[in-house]
Amino acid sequence: MKKFFALFALFGMLTFGLNNTVLAEEGIENTADSTISTAADSNTTAQADTVAKEETVAEETTEDKPADVVETPGFHQQLKQKFIEGGPGFMSFVLISLILGLAIAIERIIYLNLASTNTTKLLVKIEDALNNGGTDAAKEVCRNTPGPVASIFYQGLDRFDSNDPNTIEIVEKSVVAYGGVQMGRLEKGLTWIALFIALAPMLGFMGTVIGMISAFDAIEVAGDISPTLVAGGIKVALITTVSGLVVAMILQVFYNYIVSKIDSIVNDMEDASISLIDILTKYKA
Repeated sequence: MKKFFALFALFGMLTFGLNNTVLAEEGIENTADSTISTAADSNTTAQADTVAKEETVAEETTEDKPADVVETPGFHQQLKQKFIEGGPGFMSFVLISLILGLAIAIERIIYLNLASTNTTKLLVKIEDALNNGGTDAAKEVCRNTPGPVASIFYQGLDRFDSNDPNTIEIVEKSVVAYGGVQMGRLEKGLTWIALFIALAPMLGFMGTVIGMISAFDAIEVAGDISPTLVAGGIKVALITTVSGLVVAMILQVFYNYIVSKIDSIVNDMEDASISLIDILTKYKA
């Protein structure tokens, strides 16, 4: 009987231990499953957050990125385009007129600036030279001084003779005659500038007429008055006209400046010539 109870107690202890082991294993498995599920959920949540952040950054980048700006062509490109649209035939002649006119105008401006002389200082030097070294010293001063005024003075001094009673009249006539020669040199090239001023608008108007003729020819061929047909010819006509007028206006500005510069130099020449005659009259006396 004691043996039976001992076996029963031993069987109960083994059964209870086995149950505890099974329960412990199930608990561990449940805990592992819970941990895995939690980790999976965390990973899923983290991936979702990452994707959301990436989408937000992409949206912000898209919003911050400026829209593509359409670049407008520069002035030179627009000018080149209008030149081609106006037709190389007439536009080339207008451009040649502008180039030649500007070349002559710039050459004249440089020449006139070099021809300008301080007549007051020149007269003082000539008077001092006459008093100290005679006409030869005065002529040397004129040789070393550039400009038309010094050339006129040289011609007058070269014909001066203190022993001739009519020498002042001779000097005056030579100064007036050579002054006309110098004025002609100053005005050299003005006729060409005036020609290009008149020619450029004429070429533009001729392009206008040709453009209108081509527009009416297109209408005649199509048999219908369509804005598309007329627009091309009218556009060519207007571009050539505007180009000719712009060239004429530019050259006119240079022309007026050159004329005013020549008038200034001529006035200085006349005043200085009168002063030279006075100096020679005083020196002869």
